[in-house]
This record gives sequence, structure tokens and C-alpha cells, in this order.
Amino acid sequence: MKSFWGITAVLLVVTVAGCAPRSMSGDVYSRERAQRVQTIEYGEVLEVRQVLIEGTKSGVGTLAGGVLGGALGSGIGHGAGRTIGVVGGAIAGGLLGSAVEEGVTKQPGVEVTIRMDTGQTIALVQGIDPPVYAGDRVRVLRNPDGSARAITTLDELEPGGPPRRDR
Repeated sequence: MKSFWGITAVLLVVTVAGCAPRSMSGDVYSRERAQRVQTIEYGEVLEVRQVLIEGTKSGVGTLAGGVLGGALGSGIGHGAGRTIGVVGGAIAGGLLGSAVEEGVTKQPGVEVTIRMDTGQTIALVQGIDPPVYAGDRVRVLRNPDGSARAITTLDELEPGGPPRRDR
């Protein structure tokens, strides 16, 4: 019985480790994005609004919670009572695990509205790091899949564009 609980604990830890949130930061690139070509455009931030980026619902939390709930429920009663305990524990654990996964993977973000040098106005949502502010000159890095991020240009001079304005 001790080995059962040990194996259950190890499986739970490994499963919950998979719930780590994917970063929405402008400074973090996934392995798949590394060494990929991105299109760069320049613009000026018009508005920055705080938002909450919802957590993941991958099913990992549901599975981990269900396994743990079922294991805990197996300690209740004998015969049909144990079966009810396992099923009830698995259902309750799955619901709780799903809520925990979504809760721990939520992250603060910003909706950034940008007037591009081309005259087009766009909005994108990204993590709060690195910070961008209204009036900042930004590089917008667009990926072929339609995702994008805005990075402050600091003291760069864009080809053919004006230098960054001081705040």
C-alpha cells in the first residue's frame, strides 16, 4: 500500500509540473520560435490596457486531480462503498484539478494598441514583460502564424523612420 501512495505522489508531481504556464512575455521565445524568421514593422503605442490572460485547460490538471481523488477515495469503505469512494473522489478531484490548473496558469497581460508607420492601427495582447507605455516607439515582430509581440525600440533609429521620442 505504501508503494501505491509513493507511485501516486510521483505521478501527481510529474503531471502537475506539466501545468507550468507558457510565457506570454515579449522577452521569452519558445523552442519552436527560435531561429525562425519574423517580419518587423515599426509603430507608436497609442494605448496600453491591463488584461488577464486566462489559464490553460489542457486536461493535465483534470487527469492529475482525478488520479489523486480516486486514490484518496479508495481508502473509503469496502466493496461497493469503496467503488463509490473511488468514483466520487475521481470526479471531485478531476473538477478541482481542472480549476487549479487554470488558476495557476493565469497571468497578467497588456492589450497594446499601436499605430504602425504604415498608418494601420493594430492591437495585440502580450505578457507584461518587457513593459511598453503609450508614446513608446516599438518594433512589432510578426510571425507567419499571425501571432505578434511589441518590443520597445529603446534608442534605435528605424530605417527611414524618426528617432525614438523621449518620454
